[in-house]
Amino acid sequence: MTLSFATCDLCDAHKDDASGAFRVLPSVFRDFGGVRRFCGPVVTVKCFEDNSAVKAAVESVGFVDTPQGRVGKVLVVDGGGSLRRALLGGNLGAAAARNGWAGVVIDGCVRDVLELAALDLGIRALASMPLPTEKRGAGQQDIALQVQGVWVRPGDWLYADEDGMVLSGSRVI
Repeated sequence: MTLSFATCDLCDAHKDDASGAFRVLPSVFRDFGGVRRFCGPVVTVKCFEDNSAVKAAVESVGFVDTPQGRVGKVLVVDGGGSLRRALLGGNLGAAAARNGWAGVVIDGCVRDVLELAALDLGIRALASMPLPTEKRGAGQQDIALQVQGVWVRPGDWLYADEDGMVLSGSRVI
């Protein structure tokens, strides 16, 4: 899929949207993946210092087939903004890339930064942290989340580029 969009242009086109369908994520996320520009329909996970649900998600099929072609999905993880444990590392990042995910956005931390940078995957997170999570089997999937104060819903479209990340209630490109 050719990614011919710019988040600045999307913001210009939707700046007067009062419906709440178009949202902008704050610029607190750092880029960790090998892909800087990505987009796709959102899948959500909510977890706190336990990446069991993240593992299950990235090990599943990360794309949908549409009449326009195959489209990678974007996993958005509400990790509660924790800076104490990493929710995604090299192994899970490689699984996401292998399974066709377009990107992973984590309101929390990642680890194995050099491995993540080599992947054909967009990855945004708050920071890096070498400490892994506990594995308790906790977490929720496919629910509406608030990430850094912004609502993110399953099925939204997330667009990420060098300028930032925006969400739309439907596909805009």
